[in-house]
Amino acid sequence: MRLTILGGGGFRVPLVHRALLEDARRGAPGRCTELVLHDTDSARMRVIAAVLEARAAGVPGAPSVRMTDDLDDAVRGADFVFSAIRVGGTAGRVLDERVPLAEGVLGQETVGAGGVLYGLRTVPVALRIAERIAELAPEAWVINFTNPAGLVTEAMSAALGERVIGICDSPVGLVRRAARAAGADPERVGYDYVGLNHLGWLRGLSVDGRELLPGLLADDGALASFEEGKLFGARWLRALGALPNEYLHYYYFRRETLASVREAAQTRGEFLDRQQGDFFTGATAEPHRASELWERARLRREETYMAESRAASGGWERDSCDLEGGGYDRVAVALMRAIAGDESTRLILNVPNGTTVPALAPETIVETVCDVSAKGAHPVPCAPLREDQLGLMLQLKAVERATIEAALRPGSDAALRALALHPLVDSPAVAARILERAGH
Repeated sequence: MRLTILGGGGFRVPLVHRALLEDARRGAPGRCTELVLHDTDSARMRVIAAVLEARAAGVPGAPSVRMTDDLDDAVRGADFVFSAIRVGGTAGRVLDERVPLAEGVLGQETVGAGGVLYGLRTVPVALRIAERIAELAPEAWVINFTNPAGLVTEAMSAALGERVIGICDSPVGLVRRAARAAGADPERVGYDYVGLNHLGWLRGLSVDGRELLPGLLADDGALASFEEGKLFGARWLRALGALPNEYLHYYYFRRETLASVREAAQTRGEFLDRQQGDFFTGATAEPHRASELWERARLRREETYMAESRAASGGWERDSCDLEGGGYDRVAVALMRAIAGDESTRLILNVPNGTTVPALAPETIVETVCDVSAKGAHPVPCAPLREDQLGLMLQLKAVERATIEAALRPGSDAALRALALHPLVDSPAVAARILERAGH
Protein backbone atom coordinates (compact mmCIF):
# COMPACT_ATOMS: atom_id res chain seq x y z
CA MET A 1 0.00 0.00 0.00
CA ARG A 2 1.30 3.43 -0.91
CA LEU A 3 0.73 6.38 1.40
CA THR A 4 1.59 9.94 0.37
CA ILE A 5 2.01 12.72 2.92
CA LEU A 6 1.59 16.23 1.55
CA GLY A 7 3.54 18.49 3.86
CA GLY A 8 6.13 15.76 4.24
CA GLY A 9 8.60 18.20 5.78
CA GLY A 10 6.21 18.98 8.60
CA PHE A 11 7.36 18.58 12.19
CA ARG A 12 4.62 16.07 13.10
CA VAL A 13 5.28 13.63 10.23
CA PRO A 14 7.39 11.33 12.47
CA LEU A 15 4.27 10.76 14.61
CA VAL A 16 2.50 9.27 11.59
CA HIS A 17 5.58 7.22 10.80
CA ARG A 18 5.63 5.95 14.39
CA ALA A 19 2.10 4.59 13.95
CA LEU A 20 3.13 2.97 10.66
CA LEU A 21 6.07 1.29 12.40
CA GLU A 22 3.72 -0.08 15.05
CA ASP A 23 1.72 -1.71 12.25
CA ALA A 24 4.93 -3.09 10.75
CA ARG A 25 6.08 -4.61 14.05
CA ARG A 26 2.86 -6.51 14.51
CA GLY A 27 2.65 -7.52 10.85
CA ALA A 28 -0.73 -5.85 10.34
CA PRO A 29 -2.42 -6.95 7.10
CA GLY A 30 -2.71 -4.24 4.46
CA ARG A 31 -0.05 -2.12 6.16
CA CYS A 32 1.79 0.68 4.40
CA THR A 33 4.77 -0.57 2.38
CA GLU A 34 5.75 2.68 0.63
CA LEU A 35 5.69 6.18 2.13
CA VAL A 36 6.03 9.13 -0.22
CA LEU A 37 6.88 12.54 1.23
CA HIS A 38 6.01 15.68 -0.69
CA ASP A 39 6.88 19.21 0.35
CA THR A 40 7.68 22.55 -1.22
CA ASP A 41 10.62 22.88 1.19
CA SER A 42 13.07 20.14 0.21
CA ALA A 43 15.56 20.99 2.98
CA ARG A 44 13.00 20.44 5.73
CA MET A 45 11.81 17.29 3.99
CA ARG A 46 15.34 15.85 4.01
CA VAL A 47 15.61 16.49 7.75
CA ILE A 48 12.33 14.72 8.44
CA ALA A 49 13.42 11.82 6.19
CA ALA A 50 16.57 11.52 8.34
CA VAL A 51 14.41 11.29 11.47
CA LEU A 52 12.30 8.55 9.85
CA GLU A 53 15.36 6.62 8.70
CA ALA A 54 16.81 6.59 12.21
CA ARG A 55 13.55 5.45 13.75
CA ALA A 56 12.95 2.70 11.18
CA ALA A 57 16.38 1.12 11.68
CA GLY A 58 15.99 -2.53 12.60
CA VAL A 59 12.20 -2.59 12.22
CA PRO A 60 11.22 -5.50 9.93
CA GLY A 61 8.71 -4.49 7.28
CA ALA A 62 9.16 -0.74 7.81
CA PRO A 63 7.81 1.15 4.80
CA SER A 64 10.30 2.45 2.27
CA VAL A 65 10.51 6.25 2.13
CA ARG A 66 10.71 8.32 -1.04
CA MET A 67 10.82 12.11 -1.37
CA THR A 68 9.52 14.27 -4.20
CA ASP A 69 8.83 17.96 -4.74
CA ASP A 70 6.46 17.20 -7.64
CA LEU A 71 2.81 17.06 -6.57
CA ASP A 72 1.65 14.97 -9.52
CA ASP A 73 4.41 12.43 -8.92
CA ALA A 74 3.50 12.32 -5.22
CA VAL A 75 -0.20 11.55 -5.66
CA ARG A 76 -0.18 9.41 -8.80
CA GLY A 77 -0.70 5.78 -7.79
CA ALA A 78 -1.34 6.58 -4.11
CA ASP A 79 -3.85 4.50 -2.18
CA PHE A 80 -4.08 7.10 0.58
CA VAL A 81 -3.07 10.75 0.69
CA PHE A 82 -2.56 12.53 4.00
CA SER A 83 -2.88 16.29 3.58
CA ALA A 84 -0.85 18.06 6.27
CA ILE A 85 0.19 21.28 4.57
CA ARG A 86 0.80 24.65 6.22
CA VAL A 87 0.35 27.43 3.67
CA GLY A 88 2.56 30.34 4.71
CA GLY A 89 4.50 28.23 7.21
CA THR A 90 4.83 29.11 10.87
CA ALA A 91 5.58 32.72 9.90
CA GLY A 92 2.06 32.90 8.49
CA ARG A 93 0.69 31.56 11.75
CA VAL A 94 2.48 34.30 13.66
CA LEU A 95 0.71 36.93 11.55
CA ASP A 96 -2.64 35.15 11.98
CA GLU A 97 -2.18 35.52 15.74
CA ARG A 98 -0.60 38.96 16.01
CA VAL A 99 -2.90 40.85 13.63
CA PRO A 100 -6.10 40.05 15.59
CA LEU A 101 -4.36 40.59 18.94
CA ALA A 102 -3.42 44.09 17.79
CA GLU A 103 -7.17 44.74 17.52
CA GLY A 104 -7.91 43.26 20.93
CA VAL A 105 -9.40 39.94 19.80
CA LEU A 106 -8.10 36.40 19.98
CA GLY A 107 -5.64 35.17 17.40
CA GLN A 108 -5.32 31.38 17.23
CA GLU A 109 -4.52 28.90 14.46
CA THR A 110 -8.03 27.48 14.11
CA VAL A 111 -10.22 29.58 16.41
CA GLY A 112 -11.46 33.14 15.97
CA ALA A 113 -10.04 35.68 13.56
CA GLY A 114 -6.75 33.80 13.26
CA GLY A 115 -8.55 30.70 12.06
CA VAL A 116 -10.44 32.70 9.44
CA LEU A 117 -7.21 34.28 8.16
CA TYR A 118 -5.55 30.88 7.98
CA GLY A 119 -8.55 29.49 6.11
CA LEU A 120 -8.49 32.33 3.57
CA ARG A 121 -4.86 31.53 2.77
CA THR A 122 -5.23 27.74 2.78
CA VAL A 123 -8.49 26.96 0.97
CA PRO A 124 -7.35 27.87 -2.59
CA VAL A 125 -4.23 25.70 -2.24
CA ALA A 126 -6.13 22.80 -0.68
CA LEU A 127 -8.76 22.88 -3.41
CA ARG A 128 -6.13 22.82 -6.17
CA ILE A 129 -4.54 19.81 -4.50
CA ALA A 130 -7.94 18.10 -4.26
CA GLU A 131 -8.55 18.67 -7.95
CA ARG A 132 -5.19 17.12 -8.88
CA ILE A 133 -5.87 14.09 -6.69
CA ALA A 134 -9.33 13.68 -8.23
CA GLU A 135 -7.72 13.63 -11.68
CA LEU A 136 -4.57 11.58 -11.02
CA ALA A 137 -5.65 9.24 -8.22
CA PRO A 138 -9.46 9.09 -8.31
CA GLU A 139 -9.56 5.91 -6.20
CA ALA A 140 -7.35 7.32 -3.45
CA TRP A 141 -8.77 8.23 -0.05
CA VAL A 142 -7.67 11.63 1.24
CA ILE A 143 -7.25 12.06 5.00
CA ASN A 144 -7.08 15.74 5.87
CA PHE A 145 -4.95 16.97 8.80
CA THR A 146 -4.64 20.50 7.43
CA ASN A 147 -6.10 23.15 9.71
CA PRO A 148 -8.68 24.52 10.10
CA ALA A 149 -9.54 20.85 9.56
CA GLY A 150 -13.33 20.98 9.24
CA LEU A 151 -13.30 24.03 6.98
CA VAL A 152 -10.54 22.67 4.73
CA THR A 153 -12.21 19.25 4.52
CA GLU A 154 -15.43 20.93 3.42
CA ALA A 155 -13.57 22.90 0.74
CA MET A 156 -11.79 19.78 -0.56
CA SER A 157 -15.03 17.81 -0.64
CA ALA A 158 -16.17 19.96 -3.58
CA ALA A 159 -13.66 18.01 -5.70
CA LEU A 160 -13.41 14.74 -3.78
CA GLY A 161 -16.86 14.16 -2.28
CA GLU A 162 -16.90 11.52 0.46
CA ARG A 163 -13.37 10.38 -0.42
CA VAL A 164 -11.91 13.14 1.77
CA ILE A 165 -12.21 12.65 5.53
CA GLY A 166 -10.97 15.09 8.15
CA ILE A 167 -9.36 13.98 11.40
CA CYS A 168 -8.35 15.56 14.70
CA ASP A 169 -6.81 14.21 17.90
CA SER A 170 -8.79 16.39 20.34
CA PRO A 171 -12.00 14.27 20.45
CA VAL A 172 -10.24 10.91 20.89
CA GLY A 173 -8.01 12.43 23.55
CA LEU A 174 -11.08 13.70 25.40
CA VAL A 175 -12.77 10.29 25.23
CA ARG A 176 -9.69 8.49 26.52
CA ARG A 177 -9.10 10.92 29.38
CA ALA A 178 -12.78 10.88 30.40
CA ALA A 179 -12.86 7.08 30.31
CA ARG A 180 -9.81 6.80 32.57
CA ALA A 181 -11.28 9.37 34.97
CA ALA A 182 -14.49 7.34 35.12
CA GLY A 183 -12.52 4.16 35.89
CA ALA A 184 -13.19 2.55 32.50
CA ASP A 185 -10.97 0.99 29.84
CA PRO A 186 -10.74 3.55 26.99
CA GLU A 187 -10.74 0.66 24.49
CA ARG A 188 -14.14 -0.59 25.70
CA VAL A 189 -16.21 2.59 26.04
CA GLY A 190 -18.98 3.73 23.77
CA TYR A 191 -19.40 7.46 23.27
CA ASP A 192 -21.69 10.15 21.85
CA TYR A 193 -19.73 13.08 20.42
CA VAL A 194 -20.96 15.70 17.97
CA GLY A 195 -20.03 19.18 16.77
CA LEU A 196 -17.66 20.83 14.34
CA ASN A 197 -13.87 20.54 14.36
CA HIS A 198 -12.59 22.16 17.59
CA LEU A 199 -16.20 22.81 18.59
CA GLY A 200 -17.77 19.62 19.91
CA TRP A 201 -19.16 17.97 23.02
CA LEU A 202 -18.84 14.52 24.57
CA ARG A 203 -22.45 13.91 25.67
CA GLY A 204 -22.37 10.23 26.48
CA LEU A 205 -19.83 7.69 27.76
CA SER A 206 -20.81 4.09 28.42
CA VAL A 207 -19.58 0.57 29.04
CA ASP A 208 -21.82 -2.39 28.21
CA GLY A 209 -24.82 -0.07 28.06
CA ARG A 210 -24.12 1.53 31.44
CA GLU A 211 -23.90 5.32 31.20
CA LEU A 212 -20.84 6.75 33.00
CA LEU A 213 -21.02 10.47 32.25
CA PRO A 214 -23.51 11.55 34.97
CA GLY A 215 -21.40 9.89 37.65
CA LEU A 216 -18.24 11.48 36.29
CA LEU A 217 -19.84 14.94 36.21
CA ALA A 218 -20.94 14.53 39.83
CA ASP A 219 -17.44 13.62 41.05
CA ASP A 220 -15.26 16.68 41.73
CA GLY A 221 -12.19 14.55 42.34
CA ALA A 222 -12.55 12.63 39.10
CA LEU A 223 -13.13 15.83 37.11
CA ALA A 224 -10.01 17.37 38.63
CA SER A 225 -7.95 14.40 37.43
CA PHE A 226 -7.90 15.19 33.70
CA GLU A 227 -7.30 18.12 31.38
CA GLU A 228 -10.83 19.12 30.37
CA GLY A 229 -12.04 18.89 33.97
CA LYS A 230 -9.28 21.26 35.06
CA LEU A 231 -9.82 23.61 32.11
CA PHE A 232 -13.56 24.10 32.52
CA GLY A 233 -14.11 23.40 36.22
CA ALA A 234 -16.61 21.04 37.83
CA ARG A 235 -19.38 23.60 38.31
CA TRP A 236 -19.44 24.70 34.67
CA LEU A 237 -19.25 21.13 33.38
CA ARG A 238 -22.23 20.13 35.51
CA ALA A 239 -24.12 23.17 34.24
CA LEU A 240 -23.38 22.09 30.65
CA GLY A 241 -24.18 18.43 31.32
CA ALA A 242 -21.45 17.48 28.84
CA LEU A 243 -17.67 17.50 28.41
CA PRO A 244 -16.60 20.12 25.83
CA ASN A 245 -13.71 19.83 23.44
CA GLU A 246 -10.72 21.67 24.91
CA TYR A 247 -10.93 24.38 22.23
CA LEU A 248 -14.30 25.48 23.57
CA HIS A 249 -12.33 27.08 26.40
CA TYR A 250 -11.69 29.95 23.98
CA TYR A 251 -15.46 30.48 23.70
CA TYR A 252 -16.67 29.79 27.22
CA PHE A 253 -13.80 31.67 28.91
CA ARG A 254 -13.01 34.15 26.16
CA ARG A 255 -12.18 37.06 28.50
CA GLU A 256 -9.79 35.05 30.65
CA THR A 257 -8.12 33.32 27.72
CA LEU A 258 -7.66 36.54 25.75
CA ALA A 259 -6.09 38.20 28.79
CA SER A 260 -3.72 35.26 29.24
CA VAL A 261 -2.69 35.27 25.57
CA ARG A 262 -2.08 39.04 25.63
CA GLU A 263 0.03 38.77 28.79
CA ALA A 264 2.22 35.98 27.37
CA ALA A 265 5.71 36.90 26.22
CA GLN A 266 5.10 35.21 22.89
CA THR A 267 2.23 33.65 20.99
CA ARG A 268 2.03 29.92 20.35
CA GLY A 269 2.98 30.56 16.74
CA GLU A 270 6.05 32.55 17.75
CA PHE A 271 7.13 29.76 20.10
CA LEU A 272 6.72 27.10 17.39
CA ASP A 273 8.35 29.27 14.72
CA ARG A 274 11.45 29.69 16.88
CA GLN A 275 11.48 26.11 18.19
CA GLN A 276 11.04 24.49 14.79
CA GLY A 277 13.58 26.83 13.25
CA ASP A 278 16.11 25.81 15.88
CA PHE A 279 15.30 22.12 15.35
CA PHE A 280 15.69 22.20 11.56
CA THR A 281 18.88 24.25 11.79
CA GLY A 282 20.37 21.88 14.37
CA ALA A 283 19.32 18.72 12.54
CA THR A 284 20.69 20.03 9.25
CA ALA A 285 24.05 20.68 10.90
CA GLU A 286 24.06 17.31 12.71
CA PRO A 287 21.89 14.90 10.70
CA HIS A 288 23.05 11.94 12.84
CA ARG A 289 21.28 13.59 15.80
CA ALA A 290 18.07 14.43 13.91
CA SER A 291 15.93 11.87 15.74
CA GLU A 292 17.24 12.88 19.17
CA LEU A 293 16.73 16.58 18.47
CA TRP A 294 13.24 15.94 17.14
CA GLU A 295 12.20 14.00 20.25
CA ARG A 296 13.48 16.75 22.52
CA ALA A 297 11.55 19.41 20.58
CA ARG A 298 8.43 17.23 20.44
CA LEU A 299 8.33 16.80 24.20
CA ARG A 300 8.69 20.52 24.81
CA ARG A 301 5.96 21.18 22.26
CA GLU A 302 3.60 18.85 24.14
CA GLU A 303 4.48 20.32 27.53
CA THR A 304 3.52 23.82 26.36
CA TYR A 305 0.35 22.87 24.46
CA MET A 306 -2.53 25.29 25.27
CA ALA A 307 -0.37 26.89 27.95
CA GLU A 308 -2.35 30.15 27.93
CA SER A 309 -5.65 28.34 28.51
CA ARG A 310 -4.11 26.35 31.35
CA ALA A 311 -2.77 29.57 32.86
CA ALA A 312 -6.23 31.16 32.58
CA SER A 313 -7.77 28.21 34.46
CA GLY A 314 -5.40 28.26 37.41
CA GLY A 315 -2.16 26.97 35.94
CA TRP A 316 -1.11 23.31 36.01
CA GLU A 317 1.26 20.95 34.27
CA ARG A 318 0.06 18.42 31.72
CA ASP A 319 -0.16 14.80 32.87
CA SER A 320 2.61 12.50 31.70
CA CYS A 321 0.12 10.30 29.81
CA ASP A 322 -0.78 13.33 27.67
CA LEU A 323 2.82 14.05 26.67
CA GLU A 324 3.26 11.05 24.38
CA GLY A 325 2.24 13.18 21.44
CA GLY A 326 0.15 12.49 18.42
CA GLY A 327 -3.19 10.83 18.73
CA TYR A 328 -4.29 12.08 15.36
CA ASP A 329 -1.65 9.85 13.77
CA ARG A 330 -3.19 6.74 15.34
CA VAL A 331 -6.65 7.89 14.27
CA ALA A 332 -5.34 8.29 10.73
CA VAL A 333 -3.73 4.84 10.62
CA ALA A 334 -6.81 3.23 12.20
CA LEU A 335 -8.94 4.93 9.54
CA MET A 336 -6.62 3.75 6.78
CA ARG A 337 -6.57 0.23 8.18
CA ALA A 338 -10.37 0.08 8.39
CA ILE A 339 -10.83 1.21 4.79
CA ALA A 340 -8.01 -0.83 3.24
CA GLY A 341 -8.61 -4.01 5.22
CA ASP A 342 -12.37 -3.63 5.65
CA GLU A 343 -11.84 -3.84 9.42
CA SER A 344 -15.01 -2.22 10.74
CA THR A 345 -14.29 0.30 13.47
CA ARG A 346 -15.80 3.38 15.09
CA LEU A 347 -13.96 6.72 15.06
CA ILE A 348 -14.73 10.43 15.54
CA LEU A 349 -14.20 12.04 12.15
CA ASN A 350 -15.03 15.06 10.00
CA VAL A 351 -17.50 13.84 7.37
CA PRO A 352 -20.62 14.98 5.49
CA ASN A 353 -23.49 15.55 7.88
CA GLY A 354 -26.19 13.56 6.12
CA THR A 355 -29.06 13.60 8.61
CA THR A 356 -26.93 13.74 11.79
CA VAL A 357 -27.78 17.38 12.53
CA PRO A 358 -31.10 18.09 10.76
CA ALA A 359 -30.57 21.87 10.91
CA LEU A 360 -27.46 21.57 8.70
CA ALA A 361 -27.35 20.67 5.01
CA PRO A 362 -26.46 17.02 4.20
CA GLU A 363 -23.16 17.97 2.52
CA THR A 364 -21.99 20.10 5.46
CA ILE A 365 -18.91 18.72 7.23
CA VAL A 366 -19.47 17.89 10.89
CA GLU A 367 -17.31 16.12 13.47
CA THR A 368 -19.04 13.09 14.94
CA VAL A 369 -18.90 9.38 15.63
CA CYS A 370 -18.67 7.30 12.45
CA ASP A 371 -18.75 3.65 11.46
CA VAL A 372 -15.81 3.01 9.14
CA SER A 373 -15.30 0.17 6.65
CA ALA A 374 -14.13 -0.33 3.07
CA LYS A 375 -17.14 1.76 2.04
CA GLY A 376 -15.81 4.79 3.88
CA ALA A 377 -16.94 6.64 6.99
CA HIS A 378 -20.60 7.24 7.81
CA PRO A 379 -22.06 9.06 10.85
CA VAL A 380 -24.00 7.05 13.38
CA PRO A 381 -27.30 8.45 14.69
CA CYS A 382 -26.96 10.70 17.72
CA ALA A 383 -29.24 12.40 20.21
CA PRO A 384 -30.57 15.88 19.32
CA LEU A 385 -28.35 18.83 20.15
CA ARG A 386 -29.28 21.28 22.88
CA GLU A 387 -30.14 24.81 21.75
CA ASP A 388 -26.83 26.27 22.97
CA GLN A 389 -24.81 23.60 21.17
CA LEU A 390 -26.77 23.89 17.94
CA GLY A 391 -26.71 27.68 18.03
CA LEU A 392 -22.94 27.81 18.31
CA MET A 393 -22.55 25.19 15.58
CA LEU A 394 -24.82 27.10 13.19
CA GLN A 395 -22.98 30.36 13.77
CA LEU A 396 -19.55 28.80 13.27
CA LYS A 397 -20.69 26.90 10.18
CA ALA A 398 -21.84 30.22 8.69
CA VAL A 399 -18.35 31.56 9.39
CA GLU A 400 -16.70 28.53 7.75
CA ARG A 401 -18.87 28.74 4.65
CA ALA A 402 -18.27 32.48 4.29
CA THR A 403 -14.52 31.86 4.64
CA ILE A 404 -14.58 29.30 1.82
CA GLU A 405 -16.60 31.68 -0.36
CA ALA A 406 -14.18 34.52 0.36
CA ALA A 407 -11.12 32.37 -0.39
CA LEU A 408 -12.54 31.43 -3.77
CA ARG A 409 -13.86 34.94 -4.55
CA PRO A 410 -11.21 37.44 -3.41
CA GLY A 411 -12.54 40.95 -3.05
CA SER A 412 -16.06 39.89 -2.13
CA ASP A 413 -17.78 40.88 1.11
CA ALA A 414 -17.69 37.25 2.27
CA ALA A 415 -14.41 37.74 4.16
CA LEU A 416 -15.88 40.59 6.18
CA ARG A 417 -18.97 38.49 6.87
CA ALA A 418 -16.83 35.55 7.98
CA LEU A 419 -14.85 37.62 10.47
CA ALA A 420 -17.67 39.82 11.75
CA LEU A 421 -20.00 36.87 12.38
CA HIS A 422 -17.44 35.02 14.45
CA PRO A 423 -18.42 35.00 18.14
CA LEU A 424 -14.87 35.93 19.14
CA VAL A 425 -14.84 39.08 16.98
CA ASP A 426 -16.91 41.77 18.64
CA SER A 427 -17.40 44.35 15.89
CA PRO A 428 -17.64 44.58 12.09
CA ALA A 429 -15.33 47.60 12.30
CA VAL A 430 -12.72 45.47 14.06
CA ALA A 431 -13.21 42.75 11.43
CA ALA A 432 -12.61 45.26 8.64
CA ARG A 433 -9.41 46.54 10.26
CA ILE A 434 -8.13 42.98 10.74
CA LEU A 435 -8.69 42.25 7.05
CA GLU A 436 -6.88 45.45 6.10
CA ARG A 437 -3.93 44.70 8.39
CA ALA A 438 -3.73 41.16 6.96
CA GLY A 439 -3.73 42.42 3.38
CA HIS A 440 -7.19 41.19 2.34
